[in-house]
Amino acid sequence: MQWTLVVPLKPLALAKSRLSDAASDALRPALALAFAEDTVAAALASAAVRDVAVVTDDALAGRRLTALGARIVPDAPRAGLNPALAHGAATVRASRPETPVAALNADLPALRPTELTRVLEAAREFPRAFLPDAAAIGTTLLAVAPGRELLPAFGTDSRARHRTSGATELRLDAVDSVRQDVDTGDDLRAALALGVGHHTATVAARLLITP
Repeated sequence: MQWTLVVPLKPLALAKSRLSDAASDALRPALALAFAEDTVAAALASAAVRDVAVVTDDALAGRRLTALGARIVPDAPRAGLNPALAHGAATVRASRPETPVAALNADLPALRPTELTRVLEAAREFPRAFLPDAAAIGTTLLAVAPGRELLPAFGTDSRARHRTSGATELRLDAVDSVRQDVDTGDDLRAALALGVGHHTATVAARLLITP
């Protein structure tokens, strides 16, 4: 079974405001795009992934991610992260109603295809499952079986909210690259220590930051 991943990406000019401790206003959009490019490239290289649908209205991101092989879904709701994910999942299911769908964060620059494959294979055992982030507070991936609704609850304390909603928490070791999202300078240092993709490495070389 191969999955369709739904990846949300807000307009680059508005992305990654919490990285102000590590990157200037001028550089944060480039970092956000690089994170998304490395996330999408690694996801498409996973044996468990059929395709990736990126929900975004950002024209530059759309062009760059399309070039990597992603499908772009316009953010028709324009109402925030969870409505964007629900819309992306519905768009995917409109043409392939029996496909398994997983929401994946766009800020996983150290993502490794083999680790993502392991997570998705584990998620196959449950109707709805999620992976907590490295901080054990948020969520980086939410997966649902064919015929099930995604019901995303990303945002503050999403680990608790997804658990309360009935999703099964995936308790896996050695999948650090799937857990390590990047919101702050410390997160970026952790991702750099894991080993980021070349898009992020190129942009991060312009920062005064080290692992």
